[in-house]
Amino acid sequence: MIKITLDDVREMDRVDPLANCAKAFSLPDGVVYLDGNSLGAMPVAVPRRVEGLLRKEWRQSLVRGWTDHSWIDLPVRVGKRIAGLIGANEDEVVVSDSTSVNLHKLLVAALKLREGRSVVVSNQENFPTDLYIVQGLAWLLDDSISLRLVPTADIESAINEEVAVVMLTQVDYRTGAMLDIEALTDLAHQRGALVIWDLSHSAGAIDIDLGRADVDFAVGCGYKYLNGGPGAPAFLFVAKRHQDQAQSSLWGWFGHASPFEFDTGYQPSDGLARMQCGTPPILSLVALDTALDAFMGTEMKAIRAKSVALTDLFVELVDQSCQGFDLDLASPRQSVSRGSQVSLRHDEGYPIVQALIARGVIGDFRAPDILRFGFAPLYLRYENVWTAVETLREVMITRAWDSPEFRRRGVVT
Repeated sequence: MIKITLDDVREMDRVDPLANCAKAFSLPDGVVYLDGNSLGAMPVAVPRRVEGLLRKEWRQSLVRGWTDHSWIDLPVRVGKRIAGLIGANEDEVVVSDSTSVNLHKLLVAALKLREGRSVVVSNQENFPTDLYIVQGLAWLLDDSISLRLVPTADIESAINEEVAVVMLTQVDYRTGAMLDIEALTDLAHQRGALVIWDLSHSAGAIDIDLGRADVDFAVGCGYKYLNGGPGAPAFLFVAKRHQDQAQSSLWGWFGHASPFEFDTGYQPSDGLARMQCGTPPILSLVALDTALDAFMGTEMKAIRAKSVALTDLFVELVDQSCQGFDLDLASPRQSVSRGSQVSLRHDEGYPIVQALIARGVIGDFRAPDILRFGFAPLYLRYENVWTAVETLREVMITRAWDSPEFRRRGVVT
């Protein structure tokens, strides 16, 4: 294998077509940020836009802001922008609530469309909150539905005539392993089931085409690769063909056909608007809307190409520089099967990550032994990857991680 040099990496930065995108973000000096798959970096324009909302729109317009500044339309307007990043039509995505709440809405909608079937299939590797939503719904419905959990390799054999919904996450939150949306959606449809995809660890970093894949429903969060800020509202997708039949599980006034008539009986709005529930969080929506400006002038194919190049470089540099430290690659080696993250396994994963963070390389840890590194193509440079691996090597050589301060577990890992 030809050794990669720092000059090679700097040349990659020199010819990077997305290099200027980093100017749209504000990161602390001396930090290599490899946790954008948990919380995206702050775009430069967000504080100014939010301050404008506070000082001009809210302070001066007060309640008139709902019409004067079109706050009422933000869930749909922001949804249209996200639609362009995930291969959906503009009238198929709306921003509303959290990923978990949206999943509850869509799960009920899908189950209602497949009455007579009672099983939800998911994989054991799925993000736990997605599984909790199904378990809670089964409890609410006195176990009239059930969750069938199987290893990822057994998804195909688990889908039979009992299955109403296949619920999967495109990119595994621990390992970064990526499922084939088109193939699995087609398989589920062949067997009479609907599919809900969770795009939380892929939207904004992976080239997704929900339309081409004929996806039924999808959810995703706004605070990871979309950079909308801590707790940013989530989005949901409902294919146009389902919108007249799919019904939300949460009947709130923003999903009503005429919310300001204040009718005491619920009448769902036409189309996607019925998937909204309560009053939208305008401060958070404005931050997310502004954050999406960073994607303007770029194409998701180019973003995905850089994602692959960044993660490939990280894997190659770890192979080159970190042999003999018992760091095992937990992610797929082939980029076609890997999202925009690379995970390593080590028995001392937690203190190693803490030692890296203390040195300005921010990744995160996932139990029981995963060191997780996310690569956000819009603001990461290839030299950041070099610095991260060199820091990892230094931490391992010196055993800097073997310190009580790095072993103390925080509430958030």
